[in-house]
Amino acid sequence: MADPNDYNQPIIDEFRANGGTVTHFGRGLVLLHHTGAKSGVERVTPVAAWRTAPDAWLIAASKAGAPDNPAWYHNLLAHPDLTIETPDDGEVQVHATGLTGDERDSAWQEFTSHYPGFLDYEKKTDRVIPVVRLTRR
Repeated sequence: MADPNDYNQPIIDEFRANGGTVTHFGRGLVLLHHTGAKSGVERVTPVAAWRTAPDAWLIAASKAGAPDNPAWYHNLLAHPDLTIETPDDGEVQVHATGLTGDERDSAWQEFTSHYPGFLDYEKKTDRVIPVVRLTRR
């Protein structure tokens, strides 16, 4: 299995070097500073985010349509208070809430209306792709 850092580190570096703007992603990413659920190690992962309000963002645990959820999703459930880096606000302390039921479905619809490519990920998997709301603490 490929090391996610081989893919993620250049994106993280470009995000930081260019004030949150990344080739092919524009200003649509945040960097999650999350703590490993088992290891306790801090990790940084770039994810697509849709800002729904001045103090709230939606992210989707798509893992490009893989059959399982990304590790960062499990980490957010285990340690929901974290820091994100945003293109506009720098580092922001947030609380992660996994959405369920109608709230998840509504958030997924809003998220995919801005990032329609995620609908392709939904077609590739049998799982319901989790949606997480990040709210400024």
